[in-house]
Amino acid sequence: MCLHRAWHDALDRCLYTTIPFVTLRVTLREDTPIERLLQDVVLEPQTREMSQDTSFVATFARQQRVLSMTGVNVFMFAQVMQQDVKKENPLQFKFRAKFYPEDVADELIQEITLKLFYLQVKNAILSDEIYCPPETSVLLASYAVQARHGDHNPNLHTAGFLANDRLLPQRVMDQHKMSREEWEQSITNWWCEHRGMLREDAMMEYLKIAQDLEMYGVNYFEIRNKKNTELWLGVDALGLNIYEKDDKLTPKIGFPWSEIRNISFNDRKFIIKPIDKKAPDFVFFAPRVRVNKRILALCMGNHELYMRRRKPDTIDVQQMKAQAREEKLAKQQQREKLQLEIAARERAEKKQQEYEDRLRQMQEEMERSQANLLEAQEMIRRLEEQLRQLQAAKEELEQRQNELQAMMQRLEETKNMEAVERAKLEEEIRAKQEEVSRIQAEVEAKDSETRRLQEEVEEARRKQDEAAALLAAATTPQHHHVAEAREGDAGSEGGASDEGGGDLAPQPDDIVDPVEERRTLAERNERLHNQLKLPCKFDGCTRLCDAGHCRPASLHDAPPSAAAKALKQDLAQSRDETKETAMDKIHRENVRQGRDKYKTLREIRKGNTKRRVDQFENM
Repeated sequence: MCLHRAWHDALDRCLYTTIPFVTLRVTLREDTPIERLLQDVVLEPQTREMSQDTSFVATFARQQRVLSMTGVNVFMFAQVMQQDVKKENPLQFKFRAKFYPEDVADELIQEITLKLFYLQVKNAILSDEIYCPPETSVLLASYAVQARHGDHNPNLHTAGFLANDRLLPQRVMDQHKMSREEWEQSITNWWCEHRGMLREDAMMEYLKIAQDLEMYGVNYFEIRNKKNTELWLGVDALGLNIYEKDDKLTPKIGFPWSEIRNISFNDRKFIIKPIDKKAPDFVFFAPRVRVNKRILALCMGNHELYMRRRKPDTIDVQQMKAQAREEKLAKQQQREKLQLEIAARERAEKKQQEYEDRLRQMQEEMERSQANLLEAQEMIRRLEEQLRQLQAAKEELEQRQNELQAMMQRLEETKNMEAVERAKLEEEIRAKQEEVSRIQAEVEAKDSETRRLQEEVEEARRKQDEAAALLAAATTPQHHHVAEAREGDAGSEGGASDEGGGDLAPQPDDIVDPVEERRTLAERNERLHNQLKLPCKFDGCTRLCDAGHCRPASLHDAPPSAAAKALKQDLAQSRDETKETAMDKIHRENVRQGRDKYKTLREIRKGNTKRRVDQFENM
């Protein structure tokens, strides 16, 4: 049994605990023939944390024939030299999940499965095996950063922190005139919005978005129809799809697994018999027999899993799900406890900061009050001086009035005085009256100034009382304030035969094509829908478009986030249209026409099987 077949069998037996990919390094001894060394292989996981890469060290055992991997025992008899591998030392193999789940949220139960499958899908997106548009790439990168580094901490995650991380497809970076710093800032803006999200949840969100990409989970094979037209056959968890040679994003014809009864091949001819007996066989030709063997293995496996998903879970799967729920609940409770402790610590630190700010504010108030007190004392001194001057002026006024009265009396007594003397006396009286009037005006002015100063003194005394109260509050013991605050807060490869095939499992009558009810995450999640909206500049369109819609902006009530707005602006300004690939143009046209993955699948599965087979023959 070959390595590939053994791994295939392991995946079949471990649907819900599939190991997506590992790297096997085999070191050969110079004095031992390779065929003898590689009779039995035992894989043991490394003890180091598998954070970014998932590597396994190969050791050799002559007696033990057990492959131990995350609790799954797989008997493996390896005839490595029969495989088409390079004769290098060490030999390196990359194992991947052969079958993709229909819905990652329902089928990836164990955390290790989620982690390894996430690594495989992320690697496929970064290497452009799965096409991902630029705006979605940045969003996925933000989830990848959250999954690896946790919550964003501005004190720890400074500029340049992501410089060595591979987060975006090279195609996306080449198509936009943005520096690494600008890409990092765009990713960080969205990373900040994921605060509080568990690493496992970030991986799951990554996969939820990734599974809506058109090329996700599709195995492509070069085929020809009877007219010798070159086409692509896509095999995935939902069925078989036919693509034109220059377009891997948009399938033209689809056959769900629920319509297929039998799959077989003879040499390079591949025959698919539909359940509808009135429909002709679906026949195509592969370039090599080995390709047909791989197609058959994928079809049989995907169909079996398709049917298994629509049956009640086995006891093992139920136990696995129950265990996963318990582990998730325990982890969630632990995280909630940690969050409560963090929140309590943050509240305590916030209150301490508030107390420190209040103390500093009171110290400033005390300094201002001290200054006001000194000013009030100076004002009181000036008032007392004014009062003394006023009293002296009043006394002088009284004296002048007495003198004037005496002169008036003399004037009355000297009626018989000569005219000259009388005129002189009258002149003295007028002068004295003017002096009295002047002094009286001065007294009134000083009296008014005194009243004003008295008002200022009263205000100064009030401020002095307030300063004294603040000083008393500042000297109150700290625990008194804490008590008050608390009261206020109470709130595969087959054999050598050139033939193969077999009947597929019988189809229950009540199976519904899952594509009929399937919607992309962006369509179901309004927030994500707004995040992925981009201005559409094609054919004069003034709408906001995303991966599945092209609607007027007024239809969207929830505004895009600040990060989404910034990203839209940056990508629109920095796009280099000369570096667009054929995939980009196809995706842009699909967006313009309002197509997404599941809308396209629903469209190409319309009509009876015969019509679709005829359509394939005429391509």
